[in-house]
Amino acid sequence: MVDWSRVAELREEIGADDFDEVVALFLEETDEVTAQLARGIGAHEVEEKLHFLKGSALNLGMARLAALCHEGERLARAGNGAAVDLARVVTVYEESKTAYLSGLSKCDAA
Repeated sequence: MVDWSRVAELREEIGADDFDEVVALFLEETDEVTAQLARGIGAHEVEEKLHFLKGSALNLGMARLAALCHEGERLARAGNGAAVDLARVVTVYEESKTAYLSGLSKCDAA
């Protein structure tokens, strides 16, 4: 679910001091977008929102979410935005976020 090597790479890229702040910003932005998905968006917005989530997921190492967003983005680009299961995207985001935060707290405790 989480690519911990990517998380380590991100921490190294931005520095340990700024890592928590960057992660908090990413999660704040992704929380906002997933809340929009949960409320419902027009089919014409699906590709844009999934593209944003995919990029954030890739940066944070949330591989499963990134793959799901990539597939949904592909469907939306082909004109099938209404066929994307946005509730699943939100569920996978919540699961990924939980795993991510749990894993980070274990890393910080070690």
